[in-house]
Amino acid sequence: MFQTDLLKGKRILITGGGTGLGRSIGKRYLELGAELVICGRRLEVLEATAKELSQETGGKVMPLQCDVRDADAVEQMMNRIWESGPLDILVNNAAGTFLAQTHKLSPRAIDSVLGIVLHGSAYCTVAAGRRWIEAGQPGCVLSILTLGALTGAPFTAPSAMAKAGVLAMTRSLAAEWGPKGIRLVAIAPGPFPTPGAWERLMPEQKTKGDPVEKTIPLRRVGQHEELANLASFLVSDQAGYITGECVVIDGGKMLIGGGGGVNTASMLDWTDAQWAELRKK
Repeated sequence: MFQTDLLKGKRILITGGGTGLGRSIGKRYLELGAELVICGRRLEVLEATAKELSQETGGKVMPLQCDVRDADAVEQMMNRIWESGPLDILVNNAAGTFLAQTHKLSPRAIDSVLGIVLHGSAYCTVAAGRRWIEAGQPGCVLSILTLGALTGAPFTAPSAMAKAGVLAMTRSLAAEWGPKGIRLVAIAPGPFPTPGAWERLMPEQKTKGDPVEKTIPLRRVGQHEELANLASFLVSDQAGYITGECVVIDGGKMLIGGGGGVNTASMLDWTDAQWAELRKK
């Protein structure tokens, strides 16, 4: 359904673009003609991903090291990007979370999630938006959320709080920046397996609980290309009249009370011993 030049001429920054869903989205953008910038904290990972994606697609990828929790670092990154040309699209994908009993979280643990997800998304969005507005240039911001941003999510409360804040930012700036030709959209994915995050957030895989597929009406997890295709459509000119919207792609999970990608219902009655066992993993 996608034209091969759907994103031709578009320059796109994906935060957290070196691994996981960010990498998958970036690959699809390159296949559709975009030029890509990926950022993250680990330069060696970014450089390896950039090389792989360029070889796989023939596209241009610029890797930039940046901790999005640091507003000054974000400004420096944006300055470096704009030196060779402006962005057209920003994808707020960088995230961090973990399963934990919220009353046992330290302030540092809470801040570690809010810093990446909420502050990082705000810093990047405002930095790009300011440059677009000053230049009289249109732009688009896509933020990758979670179901927890819409429903709340036990045991990943800081992530749900932060993602809900990003959703509020999306809706607020869609109205404020709409007259300036800037669109803001979001996606709330259900379970899409990725190395690392899947291990941290799917305790049933370790504790022999029900498989996550049983919590999803379509009885399967999402495929990365499905999310990447949705992310491609929403930032393309084909979606030019969509703004302030969050699209859920979860196989129907939210319809049966699944907050986030985790089957938390069975965890409500866990003992301290079960939590200790999870932390060992």
